[in-house]
Amino acid sequence: MTITLTLTDKQIRHLQTTYANQKVDKTIPYVAAQYKLSDTTITVYTSKKVVFSGDGAAYYAEAFSKPFRAHGGSDEVGTGDVFGPVVVVATYVDEAAYAKLKTYPIQDSKAMSDDVVREIAPVLMQQIPYSLLILTNEKYNQVQTQNNLNAIKAKLHNQAYLHLVKKVTLGSLNVVDQFTPEALYYRYLDQEAEVYRNLHFETKAESKYFAVACASVIARYAFLMELDAMGKHYQTTFPKGASATVEAFAENFLAKNGLKTLKKVAKVHFKTIQRLLDVHTDGNSMR
Repeated sequence: MTITLTLTDKQIRHLQTTYANQKVDKTIPYVAAQYKLSDTTITVYTSKKVVFSGDGAAYYAEAFSKPFRAHGGSDEVGTGDVFGPVVVVATYVDEAAYAKLKTYPIQDSKAMSDDVVREIAPVLMQQIPYSLLILTNEKYNQVQTQNNLNAIKAKLHNQAYLHLVKKVTLGSLNVVDQFTPEALYYRYLDQEAEVYRNLHFETKAESKYFAVACASVIARYAFLMELDAMGKHYQTTFPKGASATVEAFAENFLAKNGLKTLKKVAKVHFKTIQRLLDVHTDGNSMR
């Protein structure tokens, strides 16, 4: 998607301040500046024409092209990490809050450094209503035996919205960063006592809706804080993701602490962990 706007000097200064850390260091004819974001490139021409190009073009251009619309948004983090919890957050951002927060470089938290997330998330948590749910690894391992990952996420997103609606009156637009088709999402909730249904589902929503981006940042912050607490408790630094480095760390952790403790800090259904368990089937290392 490509969106082209002609901005005022004030708008261009605002854009340059907001995305200063994403500026591309190269010279392009007739281009005053260019910024590379997670899924969008913003090119500012000397003519004051600004081109937003990429999957998130509409999201970033919206701040300069049409009035902000108050909305809710939810997102999750931690589902791709062996260590650390699954965190789901739902937020609500109205016009007044957006006016205060739009100058911050808020985007999909996967495209932000941990330091920036740690700096911005507390500001968001003071300025906007939010609901935060943390599913620990120990609890995750219990529920995962009877629920696939999408079912777990659906139940967490549903609870996050149910909690949020008790804090603030939500409007007509409430977005879920889509991880499964809408019909399946509600099917996963068939047995839930209460279901929040005033939802809009869209993929890559953290790049299109400000409230979803805020939810992503707060969720990432909570994930990092939990990982820090785990590391302090076990006097180590837990790696993120599910790489070969993570597998090597898990093997050392298992040898030192045993399976019972590993289940408290890791999602044991990951192939990374299952390979370790297959190697240790004799039980000699399974304290």
